[in-house]
Parts: sequence; C-alpha cells; structure tokens
Amino acid sequence: MQSEDNADKQTAEEQADPAAETPEAAGADAGAAAQDDTVDEGRIDAGEDEDSAAAAEAEAFDLEAELADAKDKLLRALAEAENVRRRASRDVENASKRAIAGFAREMVVVADNLSRALGAVDKEKLGENDAVKSLLEGVEMTAREMQNAFARNGIKKIDPLGERFDPQHHEAMFEYEDPSKPAGSVGQVMELGYTLHDQPLRPAKVGVTKGGAKPGPAPTPSPQTLDEAGAEKSSGSGGTAYEDDKKPSGTNIDEEL
Repeated sequence: MQSEDNADKQTAEEQADPAAETPEAAGADAGAAAQDDTVDEGRIDAGEDEDSAAAAEAEAFDLEAELADAKDKLLRALAEAENVRRRASRDVENASKRAIAGFAREMVVVADNLSRALGAVDKEKLGENDAVKSLLEGVEMTAREMQNAFARNGIKKIDPLGERFDPQHHEAMFEYEDPSKPAGSVGQVMELGYTLHDQPLRPAKVGVTKGGAKPGPAPTPSPQTLDEAGAEKSSGSGGTAYEDDKKPSGTNIDEEL
C-alpha cells in the first residue's frame, strides 16, 4: 500500500513538473553541449592558425625586402670602394709619370738652346776650321742624345705646323690673314712644344691663320682632360658609384673612371 502511494506520488510529481528530465536525457544534453564546445574550439584554433600564417607571410615579405635593400647597399658600397681604389691607383700612376715634369720643363729649354746654337751656324762658312767643326759635331751629338733621352722618358716634341690649332697643346701668339690655309690652322711655329707621356708639358707657341676655308673637326680631348672633367662632374654630383641607375646594382663599377 505504501509502495503504491510512493509510485502515485512520483507520477504526480512528474506530471506537476514537466521540465524535470530523466538521467538519460540529461546525459544526452551534456554530450551535445560538449560537442558544441569542441566545434567552437576547433573554429577558434583554425582562425588563430590563419592569422599566424598571414603574420608569418608578412614577416617573411618584410625580411626579403630588408635583405634586398641590404644587398643593394652592400653592392653599392663595394662599387664605390672599387672606384676609389682604381681612382687612387690611377692618380698614383699619373703622379709617378708626372713627377719629373718640373725637371723636364727645364731640360726642354736646354734642348731649345742647343737647337738655336746649331741653327745659328753656317756650315758653308766653316772652311777648314777643324776645331769649329769638331765643336759643331759635339753639339749635334749632344742635342741628338738629349732627344733620345727624352724619348726614353716619354717626352715627345710637338711640331704643329699645318695642323689645326689645339688649345691643349698650342699657345696662340698672334693671328694673321692667310686665305690659302683653313681658318684656325697653325701657320707659323715660334717655339716647339713638348708632351710628357702624351700629356701637355709645354705648349707650342704658334701663329694662327684666319680668313681661309672653314676649319675641320675639333681635336679630340686627351684622356687626362676627360678624366679631370669626369672627376669634377663626379665630385659635383656627390661622387656616386653609379652613372646609370637603370643598370643592376654593382654592374657598372668605375664607368665614369
């Protein structure tokens, strides 16, 4: 009797509280909730992985850009160092070649005096004067040997008669009318000039014609003149290692040199 009353009481309670769940239903709900939590966690992890991959890709791109910039700067520095080394080497070489320039200028004056002395002698009037003949031969041998010494040391004589006037090697003393020759030609030479290793040592003193035909093309500037002009241009522009920025880095080392 008591058992029936308890059963009726439980049935009444279940009917009175329809929200009450059985243990099996409660377990199913808990499992579903746990599954939902797992799915949400998986989505969060996937989102975090995508963000991490994007951040890593951006960082790799930045590192590649920094590496390319560092490589370009390194190549530019190497090119500039190579340009400086070559320029310094060329300056030392030119300085060694021009070291005797002062002495050479004094010696060409001696050569001029020997030439004047020889030109002042009238060989037809020497007669049988053996002493004067021997003296003349000695002066001729001295002048010839001096020219040989000049040639061995890179000193060359300039005789520009008939050539176009070149301000690098000639000094115009006067200008005169001569329609038979192209204007701007060297018509007279008062004093011969000299070069040292193909660079001007002493200009030839000349007279220049005018009134003739149109002159020919201008003489080509010497390598030294071109180097000096290039050095001035480089120093005026900040001495960059590259003349052509369109070329790849490090490919035009020492081209202005």
